[in-house]
This record gives sequence, structure tokens and C-alpha cells, in this order.
Amino acid sequence: MDEQQIKEQLNAEENNYRQNRKLLNRYIIFFLTLAVIIGSFWLGYTRGKRAGISEQNFPLAQTLVLNKTPAENKTLDFSLFWKVWDLLKEKYVDRQNLDAQKLLYGSIEGMLRATGDPYSNFFDPKETKSFSQDMEGSFEGIGAELGVKDKLLTVIAPLDDSPAKKAGIRTGDKIIKIGDKVAADLDVDSAVEMIRGKKGTEVKLTVLHMGEQDTQEITIIRDTIIVKSVKLEWKEGEIAYVKITKFGDDTSKEFNSIVNQIVSRGAKGIILDLRNNPGGYLDRSIDVASRMLPKSKVVVIEEDNLGNKEKVYTTGGDKLSGIPIVALINEGSASASEILAGALRDDRDISLVGKKTFGKGSVQELMSLPGNSSVKISVAKWMTPNGDYIMEKGISPSIEVELTIDDYNNNRDPQLDKALEVLKEKMTP
Repeated sequence: MDEQQIKEQLNAEENNYRQNRKLLNRYIIFFLTLAVIIGSFWLGYTRGKRAGISEQNFPLAQTLVLNKTPAENKTLDFSLFWKVWDLLKEKYVDRQNLDAQKLLYGSIEGMLRATGDPYSNFFDPKETKSFSQDMEGSFEGIGAELGVKDKLLTVIAPLDDSPAKKAGIRTGDKIIKIGDKVAADLDVDSAVEMIRGKKGTEVKLTVLHMGEQDTQEITIIRDTIIVKSVKLEWKEGEIAYVKITKFGDDTSKEFNSIVNQIVSRGAKGIILDLRNNPGGYLDRSIDVASRMLPKSKVVVIEEDNLGNKEKVYTTGGDKLSGIPIVALINEGSASASEILAGALRDDRDISLVGKKTFGKGSVQELMSLPGNSSVKISVAKWMTPNGDYIMEKGISPSIEVELTIDDYNNNRDPQLDKALEVLKEKMTP
């Protein structure tokens, strides 16, 4: 073998060595990388097991990632509710006395209370029956409508001839305590439930009258409350004095009967007394407005949760739009009675005499639920025909007239006296 051949052989061997070395390096790098990946996976797996992470399989397409972006997270983890439910079952000291039905009802009540709206309420079967009796006009209790004003439990209106009114409960009273229970700790429904009771039993209320500094404890004997929603009296022979105490099941029928009496007697004027009327069914106030306004007049404008506005019109049957009317209002006029007063003011420019109304400018819908329970939810805000929102503001009278404590105690009614004076001026040819 000559020198040239030897050089060629050495070069070939060196090339083979270099190629094998490169291949070996690639294998080493590959296996090192694989080892790192496997090691990292194993380390994470073992740490996860120590932390209690489940080995359960989560199919990717069906898995919802919680708290991925906390600032924008819109997902509610409802397992929190059931976690507390299970903890009560497992650890509560008197767990054998827990009533699952009451826990469910309480959860729903708490959810509605969290809205901050005192007019969205849940009624269990017993409360649903009581509410129906209220609207029918017969129930056992003290006869006072309650609401929330300035975050305090407030008497919207005591009903005429009711135990509450006879005992000295007045419109605008703040209820501080019911028995020994602080009223500030209660929602409206809970307060009503405590105040109601069997005929002949008593309830003690600690109240603060408007304009007074000291509270007063008043004991009231409960009775059967039968409420006739519309009353008619005649003043000076030719003036019809119509008092509507609420808008309940029978209001339309009772009002239609009174309208016929007013027309047949040829009344020259009407005093419509909406004082201490806490409201009721919206459609009943539409019925009443339809007898006092021409057909297709706007009674109220409703605004839903999307901001859509819908006008609600009179339905026909007008018999009283040609007769002069003056309406009486006060702090106890709320809801449907405010709707009627606003419609008469905006559509007929009638005079409103008295004090500013309560200011309940929302519409509730009552819906039946399984098990004879029900829920009342605020579904809309409302405005007068001229577009005035009245929530928390109320409707101001055209002519403001005070009814003092001295007037109240001595059976004087300067508000009615003023309404009669204004009406006579309108009746003058």
C-alpha cells in the first residue's frame, strides 16, 4: 500500500468517526431532553398528589376553567352553596332539628333580600295564602300596610276602622320594635308575619310618630280585618266623596257600582280620596282611571330592565271625565294610588291637595311557584304620563295642606276642607 492509499484510508476513518460522534451527540441530547420532560412531569404529579389534586379525568371540551382571569371572571361556582349545606348537615350542633324546607325557603328569601329591593319578596305557602286574603279584603291582624322608608320599617297607612288606627298608629310612624325584636333586623315580610296573628291576641309595637322625639309603646289587639276598598258619601248634597282604600280583587266592581250612583244622582263634583291608600293591583288602578279619563289616554309608562318603555292606556268605559274632580293625597298614598293620581294630574290637570306621596315607583309581578309558594318580583319602573319618575320622590300636591297631630286628635280634616273649597271653585259656572 503506497503513501497515497494510506492517506485516503485515514481520511475515510476520520470522516466515519466524526459522523458517529455527531450521531452520538444527537442521541445524548434527545435522551437528556426526554429525561427532563419525564422528571418535570413526575415532580408535578407527585406534588399535586400531596396537595390533594384528584386524578379524575377532565375531558378538555367539557372542562370549565374557573378563575382563569379573576378580574373578568363571570363564572359563579355554585358548589359553595352545597358545601355550606353539607357542612350544616355534618357539623351543626342541633342538626337533628334542621328543617330542609325552611333552609330552602330561607335561601330564596336571602337571595331576594340581597337585591336591596324591599318589594321583591318570596312567600311560603302560609304567606301566599295570607297575601291572597289581603287582596280579597279579609284577614286577621292589626290592619296596617307596612313599607320601608329611609331604610326604616314604616307604616304606609293604617286602614280605616282597623285595630291599628283605633290604637293610635298613624301614617308615617317608624316601627322601632315588634315586641322585644328590633325591627331594623327584619325585612317587611318578616315584620308582617310577626305582627299578624289570631283574632283576640295582642302585639306590642314601639313606634316613633312623625315630628316627635320620644318613642311610644302601643299594644294592639288583633282582629278580623274586612276591608271594603271603595266608599261613597255625599257632601252638601251634590258632591260625591269617594274614598278608595286599596286596589284589590273587588275594587273594579265596587267602583263601577259607585260610578253608576254618581251618574244617576247627577253629581256636580267629585272628591277622590287616595290618602293612606297603599296601592295593590296595577290593573285595578287602570280600570278606575278608565272611568275618569277618555279612552286611549296614557295612564302610566312602564320601563323594563332593558330600558324599553311601554305606555299603558285607558280601556274605555269613561263616565266621569266631564265632572270636576279634586284628589286628596298624603304620605300614605303609594304605588297604584300614585299611578292614578299622576294620571289624573297629567291627563286632566286636576288639583292634588294634601302632602307628598310615599314614592313607590316600581311594578311587581306575582308568580306562582311549586308547592303553593310564590314570588313577587319588581319587573319594571313606572313614570307618570308626562314622564316623571316618582321612585323615592313621590308626587307633590298642587296645594300642600298639613294635617297636624292636634287636627288628628280632634277629628279635624283641613285637607278635606281645602279640597272642597277648590272643587267648589271649579264647579262655579
